[in-house]
Amino acid sequence: MSRCDFKIVLLGSEHVGKTSLVLRFVNCRFNAGTPYQNTIGAAFCAKTMHSNGKDFNIGIWDTAGSERYQAMTKMYYRGAHAAIICYEPSCLASWTRLRHWLQELRTVEEDCKVYLCATKKDLLDSGAVVREVPEDIVATYSQGLSGHFMTSSKTGENVEELFQKIVDDCAADVSVMKNVEEMRVQLAKEEAAFKAKSKDYCFC
Repeated sequence: MSRCDFKIVLLGSEHVGKTSLVLRFVNCRFNAGTPYQNTIGAAFCAKTMHSNGKDFNIGIWDTAGSERYQAMTKMYYRGAHAAIICYEPSCLASWTRLRHWLQELRTVEEDCKVYLCATKKDLLDSGAVVREVPEDIVATYSQGLSGHFMTSSKTGENVEELFQKIVDDCAADVSVMKNVEEMRVQLAKEEAAFKAKSKDYCFC
């Protein structure tokens, strides 16, 4: 039986690079030549991470950014311990839409830890695009949240650091860890019961 200790959801408008962020984190790769494809509903992946002397299984839900899937994606917010809300610094519309994602998340999971993630940092650094979202506005808006990271899925800059900060924060949260330990105990009981039941049958 599998489990996820921490549930992380990725939110943000389409084209901001949510899926690329996940692929860089989980598989350490960036598919520059792959044509863009909309995520439908949500895509799931998992990875084991280490924090505070313990291993944790991280479940990541990459939700669709298109408005046509909005009603569908809200159900993936339930039970999330952390949310990464992505935006593109060179696209003001993605920043404006970011506030909508935060408000929508709060209606489902009020205590979810929220991290802002600016994507495609490599394009800003190279001068290929121009920043449209002022840094001072981002800094002010981030103050009431759990963190803000400038990332590049192409180079990998700050991607691992973002997810590590989330895991460290969750591992340091007494309430979250209480739920994790309770879930682990319950899962162990279910696995023991399953094994005991299996012994009653002969598969010869």
